[in-house]
Parts: sequence; structure tokens; C-alpha cells
Amino acid sequence: MSTASTPAVVREPDGGPVRSGPPRRALARAAGPRTAYLLFVAGKLGGAAVSLFAVLVTSFFLFRIIPGDPVRKMTHGRQVTEEQLAALRRQFGLDQPMWQQFTDYCGKALSGDLGTSYQFHAPVGELVAEKFPATLLLTGVAVLVYSALGLWLGTRSAWRHGGLGDRLNTGVALTLWSIPAFWLGLLLIIVFSVGVGPIPGMFPTGGMESGEETGFAHVLDVAHHMVLPVLTLVAVGYAQTLLVMRSSLLDEMGSDYLTTARAKGLRDSLVRRRHAVPNALLPTVTMIFINLGHVAAGSILVETVFSWPGLGGLFYQALSVPDLPLVQGLFVVFAGAMILMNLLADLLYPLLDPRVGR
Repeated sequence: MSTASTPAVVREPDGGPVRSGPPRRALARAAGPRTAYLLFVAGKLGGAAVSLFAVLVTSFFLFRIIPGDPVRKMTHGRQVTEEQLAALRRQFGLDQPMWQQFTDYCGKALSGDLGTSYQFHAPVGELVAEKFPATLLLTGVAVLVYSALGLWLGTRSAWRHGGLGDRLNTGVALTLWSIPAFWLGLLLIIVFSVGVGPIPGMFPTGGMESGEETGFAHVLDVAHHMVLPVLTLVAVGYAQTLLVMRSSLLDEMGSDYLTTARAKGLRDSLVRRRHAVPNALLPTVTMIFINLGHVAAGSILVETVFSWPGLGGLFYQALSVPDLPLVQGLFVVFAGAMILMNLLADLLYPLLDPRVGR
């Protein structure tokens, strides 16, 4: 007498209700590593899409609570009648119900239209494209420098933890990490631009270029203007990278696989480079990709302090009105860059550690 087979009853690991059939991860594993990775990618893409929609919702309602009437602030100091103010509100769509403004905003944003700036009377997308190269130059150089510097010093500090170099590096990093970037920028301007005592002013107080040089002289002029803002960003950013890399590598120091590698006769530098550092990179990779996401935003306060003509300074100008389409558009660009970089970091994890996503 034969009995019909019934699916196994499996309790979820999180203590949830009992369900029949194998767990989803077991199904993915049974289907093979390729299918498991595709499911992992699909889940991350779905999460990124949900996050982006949440950003759209947040960007619309968050900046609606800024006090002040944008139309009145734009016309401040001018003789404008109430009829003209009402006409401007109709032109910008501010006379419509909130729900209609929201649906129009989401529909245009999903099609790539971020609206038209109130104060510049230009599409937000064009303004972003115009200012982005300056931000990419400044923040991109800073991120590359402080990521490399932080990884190198963090690795050396962890590998020789407790020594004089470790204590010195950690103390300096903690001090710089606790200093607000804008305050450090102002301090550097006072010391190296204005000049203090015997220290002469050597660098410009702000801006990106003098506007007089051409060719290679122009390149040197831009580099001269970049020194202080890049130094400000590097001083604050490398400290975070160093501390995260040091902490991650210290967690790996007592692992059995490092003892086994040393027992095989491998040199200490080889054990560090080939075994310890790759396994300690996951938290640092996340942070580096998040920092790359900051390339779009730049550093709003640092760009403002140094009058750098990038997206950070543009965002500050938009907040002062408030220029709602420009503020919302920049917020979506900044947050979208962060979501994209976080997604790329998640997709890179399985390449660094094959256990991720299985």
C-alpha cells in the first residue's frame, strides 16, 4: 500500500509561523549558485526601487514644511500686487491641491523631468549638469585621496596595534573626525589664505579659478584653488576610513585561518595582504561606496565656505529662497547617487565574499 508524499514542514529561522515546503534560500541553493545570485540581485534592485520612491515622497513633503512663501521671497523688494502674486502661483502650480502637486511631481520625476527652477528660470536637470563637473572634480579627488590614505594607515595601525604609530594615528583620526568640516575650512582660510603672524597667505579664499589663465596655466590655477577645500575634505574623510578599516582588521586578527597561514611559513606581509585585508574589506567597501555617493552631493558646507561653484553651493542657494523644484531635484539627485552606490556595493559583496547572497 503506497502513501502519497507530503511536503516537509519547516519552521522559519525567525520563529515565524510554520509553513510547508522548503525555505526560499534552500530553493535558491538547490537551483544553483547562478540562480541564487540572480535572486540576490533581484532583491537588491527591488529594495533600491522602493528606496528611490521613498526619496521622491520625502523630497516633496519635507521641503513643503520650510517656513515662508516662495513666491513672496522671490519678489521681495519689488512692487508686486496680489493679482501678480496669484498669477505667479498659478504659473508654478502652487495654487493646485497638494495631492495634485504630488502626483504631477512624481510623474515628471519618473520621466526624468525634475521641474524648472523658480530663481534661475531654467530646468533643474540643466542646472545639475552645469554644476556637477565642479563638484565631481573637488569631491572625487578628495574621496580618492582619503580612501587610499585611510586604507593604508588603517591597515598599518591594526597590524601593529598598541604601538606608538597606532596610538598616534588613532588619536589624530579621532580628533579630525570630531571637527566639523566647515569649521576646519574656516580655520584653514584664516591661516593659509588670510595669513597669521609669520605665515603668509598662500592660497585663494574661495572660488574655482581666477578667470585670467588659459591652457596649462588654467589647470594650475584650478589646482591652486582646490588645495584648501580638498585638504578639508581629506582631513575629515580619511579619519573615518582609517577607523573603520582598523576596527574591521582587528576583528580578523585572531582568526584561525591567519594562524594556519603563518604556520605554513608565509611571510607576515603576505599574510596581511592576501588573507587578512581582503576579508576585512567588506565594511570598508560599503563606506567607500557611500563616500562615492557623496561625490554627487559634494560637501554643501565646504563648498559654501570656499565659494566653490558646485552642487553643494547650488543647494545652499536654493534653500535660501526656498526654490522648491531645485531643492527637491537636488535632494533626489543626492539621495539617488547614495542609493546607486549602496546598490553597487551590495552587488560587489559576492565577488569579495562568495558566502554573501547564497
